[in-house]
Parts: sequence; C-alpha cells; structure tokens
Amino acid sequence: MPHLRTRFWRMTERRPRFRHSSNAGAMSRMDHRVETAAPAAPLSEADIRTIFYGIMVAMFLAALDQTIVATAMPTIGRELNDVAHLPWVVTAYLLAATAVTPLYGKLADIHGRRIVLLSGIVLFVLGSVACALAPTLWLLVVARFVQGLGGGGLIALAQTIIADMVPPRERGKYQVYIASVFMASSLLGPVLGGFIAEKLHWSVIFWINLPLGLAAYLMTFGALKRLPRYERPHRLDLLGAVLITSATVTLLLALSWGGTHYPWGSAPILGLVALSTLLWLGFAWRLRSAQEPLIPLDVLANPVVRWGTVAAGFGMGTFIGLTIYLPLYFETVLGLSAASSGLGLLPLTCGTVIGATASGRALTRIKHYKRVPMAGLTVAILGVAGLAVFSGRMPLLPFAMLLTLISLGLGTLLPVATVAIQNAVLQHQLGTATAVANFFRQIGGALIVAVFGAIVLGGIGGGGAGLSPESLRLGTVDRELMIQLFRYVFCATGMGFAAALYCLGRMTELPLRGRSVEAAQAVSGE
Repeated sequence: MPHLRTRFWRMTERRPRFRHSSNAGAMSRMDHRVETAAPAAPLSEADIRTIFYGIMVAMFLAALDQTIVATAMPTIGRELNDVAHLPWVVTAYLLAATAVTPLYGKLADIHGRRIVLLSGIVLFVLGSVACALAPTLWLLVVARFVQGLGGGGLIALAQTIIADMVPPRERGKYQVYIASVFMASSLLGPVLGGFIAEKLHWSVIFWINLPLGLAAYLMTFGALKRLPRYERPHRLDLLGAVLITSATVTLLLALSWGGTHYPWGSAPILGLVALSTLLWLGFAWRLRSAQEPLIPLDVLANPVVRWGTVAAGFGMGTFIGLTIYLPLYFETVLGLSAASSGLGLLPLTCGTVIGATASGRALTRIKHYKRVPMAGLTVAILGVAGLAVFSGRMPLLPFAMLLTLISLGLGTLLPVATVAIQNAVLQHQLGTATAVANFFRQIGGALIVAVFGAIVLGGIGGGGAGLSPESLRLGTVDRELMIQLFRYVFCATGMGFAAALYCLGRMTELPLRGRSVEAAQAVSGE
C-alpha cells in the first residue's frame, strides 16, 4: 500500500489509548482531535454527485464480477479443458473478497479512503487482465483470487465514503442507489456473461473491466481529494489481519466443500472447521492483547454495531440463500426452464430494491426508524410461512406475488441497518465499522447457503434423501421429494428472518443526527 502523504498531525503527541467506549469525556477529546485534524470546506451538491457517481462505478465493478462469470463457466471449462475444477473460479474470488473486507476498512481508517479505494481499483483491474490472459484454469483461479483481493473492499469503502459526505439522517436515500447497483448487477450479470461467452469470447468478460475500472479511477482520483479527512496515523495489526484472513478462508472452504466434495462428517471438513475455530480463537486473543487491534474493541462492544450487524447478517444471508436455491424450485417443482427460472428471481430482486427505497426515504422523516424494517420483516415472515404451507400447491403468479411481498419486507432492513451502524461510531472508525458489517454479512450468507444446501442436497428433514446431481442432469427428479425439501427451506428462511427481527429489536435506536460522533457519544453515555 503506498505511503500516506505527510500530514502535520504526524508530529503531534501519540493519542491516548482507550479500551472501552464508556468514557464519554475521552471520546469527546478524541472527537475534537478528529474535527480539528483535517479541516475541510463543506462539500457542495456538485462535489457529492461527482464523488458519488465515481464510487458507484467502482461498486458496480465488484458487484458485477460476482454474477457475470456464472453463466460463462461451462464455456470457460470447455475451452480451458478443465471442467472438474470450475467451481474454484467462483470460490477463489469469494475467498479473497470476503477475507480482505475488514482489512480494507482498517486501512481506510489509517491511510484515508482515497488511496485505499484507488489501490483496490488498480488491483482489481490488474487481476482482470490476468484473468483475460490466463491460458489454463488454475492460472485463471489464481488471477480471480487477485481480482477478489482488489474487489473485496470496494463495496464497504463506497458505503464509508457516502457516510463521510452525508449526515446520517440523509444517508438512507443513498443506500437506495447501492441497492440499485446490486439489482442491476444481479440482472445484467448472468445475461451479459452468457451473451459474451456465446457470441464473443469468454475473456471479454474480464476485458470489459478495463474501461469500467479506468472510468472509476478517473472519476474518483480528483473528486476524492475534496473528501473530508478523518484517518489516524496508527499501525496495522498484521498478526490480527493474518489470523482473521486465515480463519475466514478455512471456514469458507469448509462451507464450500461440505456436502459437495466431501461429506459433512468427513475428516477434511471436520479438520477445516477445527482449524478455523482455533484461528478464530487466536484472533479473539489478539483483539484483547494487541495494543492497536485490527478491529477496535469499542467498535465490537458498541450495541448498535453488534446487533445491527447480526440482524443484517441474518437478513442478507437468507436473501442470498434464496437467490441461489429458488431457481431449483422453479425448475423441479414448477417445471420452468433454466432461462425462465432466472427471470423468476425478478420479484425477489426488484422487491428488495423497492423496499430499500421506501425505508431509506423514511429515514429522513421518521423519528423511530426501526419500526419500518420491523414491520417489513414481520410481513416477510408471514409471506414465507405462506410459501411453506402451500409449497408445491401454489401456481406461479401467486407465488411471484408472495415473493414480491417477502422481498419488499426484507428490503426495508438493509438501509436502516447500515445507516444505524455508521451513525453510532466515531467518524474515524467509519471504515472499520462498515467493513466489519459487510464482512459478517458475507459470512452469514455463506453459512445460510450451507444450511440450505444441507437441506436440499443432504436431505435434512427429507428422511435423509436429498437431490442427486445425476437425477437433476437426467431430469428424473422426484417432485414430491423436492416439495418436501423446500418446505423445510422455507421454514429455515422464516427462522432467518425471525432472527433478524429479534436482533433488530435489540438494537439501540439512536437519533440520526447531523454528525456520527454525536450518536457515538450517546452510546458511550448509556
């Protein structure tokens, strides 16, 4: 990472170390130093728009590459003469992007948002070039890992930069655009990937990242110079970074391989789980013993961050699980084609964006902003209960209507959780808190996808009989068995939404004020 330009406060006295967030006076002194360390003129509306468009392009880069590769994978496997190891093309990106997310947040709080975001874009583009030029599948896997190292922090950094520019009360409407980026990538990615692989060449999937990456770089290079500066001259906890990265990679490997490459109770899976547990324990020890831990203890102890992160993790994780396994329901139970099953996800993605839009706008007008997502999650739970009760007996149209209702309710959670977390921490901790929230959302998604996979593929709840890949390939799937299995999937979905609702209810509802540090001091004074 390039060195930060010398700043005048590098010569100031080393700041005191505070282990707990309960010292409101200490936090006030820290807040004063943050406000006086980097004075900057208020951003104009034109400045905000310029920065915002640039980071949206950067975010679209990372979001698109998670979806565009899927439909091109069969073509890639055929042309590179290796079909057996194709899942690694997706897994490598997921492992890298998830593992480095909290690291990006900490680096942004230390060195500033601009240099970290630009470095992520450059690394992502270099990885894309390596992907396009890869002559073998395993070199493509390595290049995808490098690409994930660059793309892993772009989404969290974009949310952090928005928080730097816009006060908490106005931040909800910008979270709507973030949700729109994800919807666009979810809809365009599979279609664009399949078209390019069929009509052009699979490498074009990665070459198109060059103009997009260049646009994102140029749009943010100058604009981010006007961004307020809140970083602190601290040291990076390298041991903590190694421990959390290793723990994440081993856990995701266990979740990716369990039930597919190896049985869940096999020695490799149990060994990975045991190793991940030891590494997580080591990371917990490092948090308590390091002078400057990778994730500050006062951030983890913050009740808004804690409960908001867990609530979003359950909600977003369940949403990811549904998007992965619902096409299987459409094909095996409702008899749709593979192309039509992808279109069947439109109510889920569009409804989520509409719900996020309504909730984000309500943040600017409603004092008790938790009530909107709590009502939305209650509606989503009732909708999922309807899917479970009428599984296999509901025609496509009412199923799509119920799915829209569920996604509308779920969408209300996403902007509220993000804004509430950012509203409750000090300004110089925004990057860390936002990245930690995104990190645990991704971990939650991997866990819930593994649970859904254990139900559908492992037959949990279905008398031990799960979906056989051979029967799916031959078209001999037992419809009644799939109805029974998905009834358990929908029940698990309802439990995930219920857990999100419970955690949201436990989250402290701080006033959305003009400055994030004021809300953080309100937490510390409790």
